[in-house]
Amino acid sequence: MQIIAQHDNHYFQPPEMVTVIKLGGSLMQSDNLRDCLETIGRRYQGRAVVIVPGGGIFADQVRLAQHHWQFDDHTAHAMALLAMQQMAWLFNGLKPDFIVAGSVAQIGGHTAQAKTVIWSPDIVELEQAGVAASWDITSDSLAVWLADALSATELVLVKSAGIDANLSLAELAERAIVDKAFCASVANATFPIKIINAQHFNDRI
Repeated sequence: MQIIAQHDNHYFQPPEMVTVIKLGGSLMQSDNLRDCLETIGRRYQGRAVVIVPGGGIFADQVRLAQHHWQFDDHTAHAMALLAMQQMAWLFNGLKPDFIVAGSVAQIGGHTAQAKTVIWSPDIVELEQAGVAASWDITSDSLAVWLADALSATELVLVKSAGIDANLSLAELAERAIVDKAFCASVANATFPIKIINAQHFNDRI
């Protein structure tokens, strides 16, 4: 596995390759979300890209509801995936030319045509794949799962937080910059992974 620091500024991708880009839910609290979507549309035009949305404020509401009502993690996990689906449609509302798709097969049909796709995760598909229902697994680790399922050639995590390139993945997890399951999720990854601050992502040429 190759981790590339945020200061790497080389983006080359042959058209047949697939890049998975996870946009953190916290980006919706600033103008960075719209800017990141515009950056993707401009920089990756004519290339196969899949955007993984974080759950953002919708997932936060699931956490609050679970704390109040004390329902199980399986229910909370399904609701958190619905939060990602809501974010997917929010992204689509900001970028109507991007395509919303759920299953890996549906996504693959669009990426084969070098389209930009927003993932609206299929709850049944993830259950059948054995993805655990746990708050340790958020959209970060789900992005890894999707990148692996699509045989992606690159995974980029765009965060609102500043990223210290000297920190290990374990340290990033300790600081809640990536989820608790991320280190285990990427242990056997065959694609390079970039974790980058949104401003740096948008500033790159």
